[in-house]
Parts: sequence; structure tokens; C-alpha cells
Amino acid sequence: MQTREVDATAVHTLLAAAVAAPSIHNTQPWRFGLDPESRSIEVRFDRRRRLPLADPDLRAQHLSVGAAVLNLRVAAAHLGWAPAVRLLPAADDPDLLARVRLAGPTADDRPPLGELYEAVERRHTSRMPFTGRPVPERIVAEMIGSALAEGAHLVVPDIIGTRRLLRLTQVAETRNTTHPARAAETRTWITAPGKDACYGIPLTTLGPRDASGRIPVRDFTGRPPTLDLPALRFERHAQVALLWTAQDRREDWLRAGQALQRVLLTATRHGVRTSMLHQAMEWPDLRAATAGSRRRCHPQLLIRFGYGPDGGPTPRASGDRGPTPRASADDRGLTTGRPPP
Repeated sequence: MQTREVDATAVHTLLAAAVAAPSIHNTQPWRFGLDPESRSIEVRFDRRRRLPLADPDLRAQHLSVGAAVLNLRVAAAHLGWAPAVRLLPAADDPDLLARVRLAGPTADDRPPLGELYEAVERRHTSRMPFTGRPVPERIVAEMIGSALAEGAHLVVPDIIGTRRLLRLTQVAETRNTTHPARAAETRTWITAPGKDACYGIPLTTLGPRDASGRIPVRDFTGRPPTLDLPALRFERHAQVALLWTAQDRREDWLRAGQALQRVLLTATRHGVRTSMLHQAMEWPDLRAATAGSRRRCHPQLLIRFGYGPDGGPTPRASGDRGPTPRASADDRGLTTGRPPP
């Protein structure tokens, strides 16, 4: 089998998958470059999309970039390559977070990662109520295995543990909504109906609040009363999973982001909806508390999952700006290019 050519069609497929990854507040903090000599996609951090208050250490945005890297790998496997990833490949270039080399061809016509490709476009965050029907243990076990495959851990707590994690999330949510500067930062990333925006969260996809108060859905604030949705009753017994790593370095955040996306795609493939509860991770004391009694546990994200309506897509900036292979990394195009809102 001959190695596939890295042509414009392949590049479009790769980058369309990459930019479909979830990111905190849909900031999409990534830029992409093509190195034709090494047949590699370079993934860079876009510092224009920082969240200084919610994410001062850039941990959440590393998770976001990690999710984009996983999608690149999935698309590459779908196209027949065996993608090889190096995280933080250049010590003198801290914004170069990953290099994905398009090695191959693969020995297997249907590699496991490639089988997740059809879920890339279908995966959306759902902030709507779920039915409460339990997700079968075999699917949960597959989600846990997906995290382990990427060097992270996924723990599904019992009812008492779930309530504790939701209480910590609610404490964080209250802090966020009563902190004027944080609330203002969040509102920056909300887009009004009819606004031509490639970034941020459309007002119409925010979803309702839980009438019972059990599920601490993030209040992005700033909704005009005319568009405010009535509160609805969410599932009585939420299913959540805590994603964590044994260490807390930049490479661990990138691995956790890949694990997150692999878990989300696995869930999507089985018809399971997901949403992310990140609030407690934005406060050091609450983030530490979510670890509970686990030793060497660095919590990265809380995932809510179950059966229910699709959340619908959020806007994406095209990753394909017309590849122009050049010697300079800054000139290689393929960026998402527009400034933040």
C-alpha cells in the first residue's frame, strides 16, 4: 500500500475534524500549520483567546488543544495514516503544543481511532435535561477504557460521590456568578442571535436552568429577558464522571484533553449525550476538593452524561485557510485566524 498524498482534500478533512473539538467557552485557542517536509501538522496555542480569570494557568485551554489533537489523530486514522504525536516538541517554542506526523499507511484498514471519525461531527455539548435512563455498564466501561488509552483516568462515582461533586460544582457556580469580573469575562464569549461569529457560545444554545437546583448548569449570564428560557426539571439522578491525571504538568493537560475527547466520541458513538461541568476546576480549593481521598489525583474536568436531546452545534472558525507550504512556521497558513469577539 502506498503512503497517501497530503493533498488539499486530506488537509481539509484533517482540519475540519480538529476545529470540531470542544473548547472552554468555545474559545478555540488553537492554530495549525503544515510542515510538508516532515508530513506533519503543527498545533499551536493562540494566546489571543486566553481567559485570565477563569483559566489563569492555561490548563483548560491546554485541554481544549489536546481535544483538537485527538480529533486530528482520528481523522488521520480515518484517512489511512498511523498518526504519531509529539507533545511540546520544542523547548524554545512554548506555543508549539503538539506535532502530529502523518506516518503510514496503517496496517489495519479500520484502526480503532478511525472508527470514531463519524462521531466527530455528531458530538455536541448538550445543556438540556437528560431522561435519567442509566447508561449501560458496558458503555461506561468503554468510556473509562478510552481515558486509560490516553494516559488519564475516568472515575464514575456512586450516588453519594456524585452529589458531593455536584455540590462542589454548585459552590463554584455561585462564586462565578457573584464575581463581577468573572461574570464579565464569561459574557464576552456569548454571541447574540444573528451575529456573524466564529467563536463563543450562541445565546440560543445555552439551555435552561434546573428547576430543582440539583444540576448546576453554568449561567453564562447576560441573557435578555425575552430570550430567557423557563427552568426545566433535569434528571433526578445525574450520571457524572471525573477525569483526572496522576500529574499536573502541561503535557498531562494535553493528554487529558485527548482523553476527554476520546471519551466524548466514544459516548457519542453509542448515542450518549455529554456536557462538561468545569466550574469547580476554576477555583484551586474546589478543584483539590473534587479529588476526595484519592492520592496523586489531579482533577481536570467533570463530565455529565446520559440520554436526551442533542445540544446542537456551536460556531467554528475554519481551520483551512489555504495551505501554503513555506519555511517559516508563522507563514504556513492553516490558522483559525480571526481575533476573539
